[in-house]
Amino acid sequence: MRAAGAINAATFERLAEAIKPGVTTAELDDIAARFIRQNNAICSFWHYNGYPGHICTSVNGQVVHGIPSKKVELREGDIVSVDIGVFYRGYHSDSAKTFPVGKISTEAETLIRVTEESFYEGLKMARMGNRLQDIGAAIQNHVEQNGFSVVRSLVGHGVGSELHEDPEVPNFGTAGRGARLLPGMTLAIEPMVNQGTYHVNTLADQWTVVTADGKLSAHYEHTILVRDGEAEILTRC
Repeated sequence: MRAAGAINAATFERLAEAIKPGVTTAELDDIAARFIRQNNAICSFWHYNGYPGHICTSVNGQVVHGIPSKKVELREGDIVSVDIGVFYRGYHSDSAKTFPVGKISTEAETLIRVTEESFYEGLKMARMGNRLQDIGAAIQNHVEQNGFSVVRSLVGHGVGSELHEDPEVPNFGTAGRGARLLPGMTLAIEPMVNQGTYHVNTLADQWTVVTADGKLSAHYEHTILVRDGEAEILTRC
């Protein structure tokens, strides 16, 4: 899983160089797919339950599962959330980041920053002996203290030999509740944070999830290992 995570992180480094105005999300998909194949790995999302892309590219008010397209060209001021899964030698890694496209608004910058910060607030709680909802409560508190909302209908998850495993890892909750965290658990913690309401809708393609009010959304995710003490991030270089 560490090897899968290293490929995942390196893929993001390649994409960060490519994300700029005028690039299509299909081009980002091609770059990621080629790089992952070159590293003798497989894109976890490719044909997963029929998904038609190698990665997910969600622009502006799209929360998650945006399908890469030659028709979707990134523009100055956009934000794009990229979600990547890598399957290597029997194990998956899963990670997501939201990128600015050129110069973005102060509000969008703040949304991206708070979303990333909320992940790390949750990560502090991901240690042996704590409860599952300790993670979600920490994420929710940070998000709401900064005036944003955390999506409730989509959650993080266990990850390992399968892309999605138990337990579900909500980004909200009440501290002290949920399953006890044990060393060796590998979880994908992934706050999805909206500028407005936390309610979302799914488009007619049955994949793309969008904010119900059309406002911006950001996504940040890492695969982590629960230990006795500080958790290890497996999808960071």
